[in-house]
Amino acid sequence: MAHRIAEYGLEGSYVSASEKDSPWVPFGDSAFIRHLAFDVRTNSFCNILWVKSGGQLGTHKHRGAVSAMTLEGSFRYLEYDWVARPGDFITELPGTAHTLVSDDPNGMKAVFWMNGTLEFYDDGGDLEQVFDVFWFIDHYVSYCEENNLPINQELFV
Repeated sequence: MAHRIAEYGLEGSYVSASEKDSPWVPFGDSAFIRHLAFDVRTNSFCNILWVKSGGQLGTHKHRGAVSAMTLEGSFRYLEYDWVARPGDFITELPGTAHTLVSDDPNGMKAVFWMNGTLEFYDDGGDLEQVFDVFWFIDHYVSYCEENNLPINQELFV
């Protein structure tokens, strides 16, 4: 079996904490994303979301499972009664819809591993945008191209 692993297995990747491996890319008015992985085979992607103090993401629904861990600051969802703080682990199931808010004076940073699509809705509940792995790839690659930054192939797993 070892020879099959050597022949067909893939190695993992390494993305350092350095912004040269993955820059902070603007995401809306008060947020940034640091992309960590894109897997087109499973429509999954991993990133660190940074929301500045007083910021929020619009109401969104997940069509796949999500796992998250708070790294800095705190955030909550308007629809729930808990607040995520550093070290807290969150799971989100397909079909759930919520609105992420950071009231923390220092904002928040959390790592999210997402599967499937994200659907964003306007204040009236109408679908505005659908994001999948290819949207996030375009978000990263377009930013790098516009800012003359190298594309980190280690992000593509």
